[in-house]
Amino acid sequence: MYRVLIADDELIERKVLYKTLTKELGDQCTIWQAANGREALELFDEHDIQIAVLDIEMPGINGIEAAQEMRRRKSSCSIIFLTAFDDFSYAKKAIGIRVLDYLLKPCKEEELIGVLDEAMRLADKALLEEKGEEVQTIMEPVFKPSAELNPGDGQVRLHKVAEAIRQYMEENYVRDLSMQDVAKVMNYSEAYFCKLFKQCFDKNFTTYLTECRVEAAKKLLTEPMVNVKEIGESVGYNDSNYFAKVFKRVTGISPTEYRMSIFNRK
Repeated sequence: MYRVLIADDELIERKVLYKTLTKELGDQCTIWQAANGREALELFDEHDIQIAVLDIEMPGINGIEAAQEMRRRKSSCSIIFLTAFDDFSYAKKAIGIRVLDYLLKPCKEEELIGVLDEAMRLADKALLEEKGEEVQTIMEPVFKPSAELNPGDGQVRLHKVAEAIRQYMEENYVRDLSMQDVAKVMNYSEAYFCKLFKQCFDKNFTTYLTECRVEAAKKLLTEPMVNVKEIGESVGYNDSNYFAKVFKRVTGISPTEYRMSIFNRK
């Protein structure tokens, strides 16, 4: 069972979040709740938390401060901010802490669960690394340096940047990509890349990466001689059960059902 912590000083929002995660992930996760940053840190240590979903504006120790301390105590923990504050200064601090994602309230349920799915995958990866098993790493930077956009640079330049990001993602989705890694490859600061990515694609990095992998899987599922496990591995998922789960969450049906629907139409 994955160990998940949610921290929010708003009782109703915290209970709704707990109910949502329990409904979607209750068979895979044990979930603890905290009403502030201090309580969150106590639970973090007590239960060796792997995934933390934090609000930012909390009394006493706020979400940023709690996340900084969590990162210091356990570098492998996945930290997700879920906040109502669309403030670039907060986003910049969040990236500095190497959070997995920065989500704004109200957040779509499928978007939140998608990020949690990725956090669970990273938890599995951390366990493999602890055991000394080899984990695939990202390729070296291949793009030439590019200046960060200014508000007056216009939509044409933004479109070109989006195409460069899209091309890189489509060519490398099978790798163990993170937002920080791609920002480095694209020669942008991490904080700026977070803001730029949402500006380009109107979705967070994790959701976009998952969609790339699922679209690639759909194309491979048209080949009847390739089994589902091999397809999952070829698009970046070594665990066939996890691949099937992600595919069904995005499309509404399993990979096998998708393949059958294709051949039934022919």
